[in-house]
Amino acid sequence: MAKIIKPLNDTQIKTAKPKDKDYTLSDGNGLYILIKVTGSKIWRFNYINPVSNNRALVSFGSYPEVTLQQARQRREEYRTLVSQGIDPQERRKSLIEQSVIENNNTFKKISDKWIELQKSKGFTNNTISIIKSSLENYIYPALGDIPINQLKAKDFIPVLRPLESAGKLDTVRRIIQRINRIMDYAVTQDIIDINPVVRMSTVFKTPITKNQPSLPPSELPRVMKALSLANIELQTRCLIEWQLLTITRPSEAVSALWEEIDLDNKLWIIPAEKMKMRRDHLIPLCKQAINLLEIMKPISGYTKFVFPTLKSPYNKPMNKETINMSLKRMGFKGELVAHGFRSLASTALNEHGFDYDLIEVSLAHVDRNAIRAIYNRANYLDKRRDMMQWWGDFVEQASQGNVSLSGSNALKTVND
Repeated sequence: MAKIIKPLNDTQIKTAKPKDKDYTLSDGNGLYILIKVTGSKIWRFNYINPVSNNRALVSFGSYPEVTLQQARQRREEYRTLVSQGIDPQERRKSLIEQSVIENNNTFKKISDKWIELQKSKGFTNNTISIIKSSLENYIYPALGDIPINQLKAKDFIPVLRPLESAGKLDTVRRIIQRINRIMDYAVTQDIIDINPVVRMSTVFKTPITKNQPSLPPSELPRVMKALSLANIELQTRCLIEWQLLTITRPSEAVSALWEEIDLDNKLWIIPAEKMKMRRDHLIPLCKQAINLLEIMKPISGYTKFVFPTLKSPYNKPMNKETINMSLKRMGFKGELVAHGFRSLASTALNEHGFDYDLIEVSLAHVDRNAIRAIYNRANYLDKRRDMMQWWGDFVEQASQGNVSLSGSNALKTVND
């Protein structure tokens, strides 16, 4: 007949005194408390490992930190696992390991790894900063510390709703794109099985695409006249004509470095890390653009930037919004922005019949490698030189009757 064990009570445990040797008080079903000679009281549970069929022993902690009720609850949890053929200690070890993995794979930590990967792909520091700021401002406060494998679309949607309500639909769109890329990265790293937010954008309003304000080529004379009469700094006027003649983006125009200018070959070579398409961009310089460089050389030739800030120490480029602010003061608010120069140039070049591929490459929209089958390198560059010189002449022609800094009748700086 099996021995009947009477369950313990708190009084028995509290009054149990240490003896010369360690001894135990049993609560039944494998649970007992070990009374040490030192006076400490430790809960233990023994069971038959369902996998190896060997007897196993596990500690539940010390009394009174672990109460009698808590110890019994743990015993029943372990007995249930054993009855299901699961070793409780292996299960606990697995849960601890899983917890460590999840703590190392929070949404923020995975995002940080993805951002580092984008740096290695040539993303500019400015782009990286914008990405990080959007996540830090809108996502990390609520979801950054949550394991990425626990996150679903329903977790992100309420976080982004306030932005939607504020009408910041472009911001919502960009953040959703970044979240998707982070989730895709987690899939490739075998951290999650599927991207749970792949269709999240469908529950938000779609932003209305607005073209950058621009003008038709026929309006360029009006622009050049306004520029000739504008009360702005000489360097600013040079910058405006430089962006117009090189049909670059505002950020590319202001960040031009003297070391990027190859005067012998009349080329501006913008390195990949500064380009939106992450590829080196070669710009043949027309004679009007060369004239601008000659004006700027005595002004900024001793600095690394062609268009440095107007105030000392001249170690930064002009603000990329300089041209936009100048255009507003010139009366073009709502009609023309700096980026609109590119559209104006594209329209003029297309209307004149230049090859579409050459125009797109000049706008840095297409990889020049994609058209190698059409033009060999020398012929391709020569054709672009001809096109860019036509554009320079077009701009100069639009300036007739005005004072164009880059034209053949341009103002020249005089060295003392």
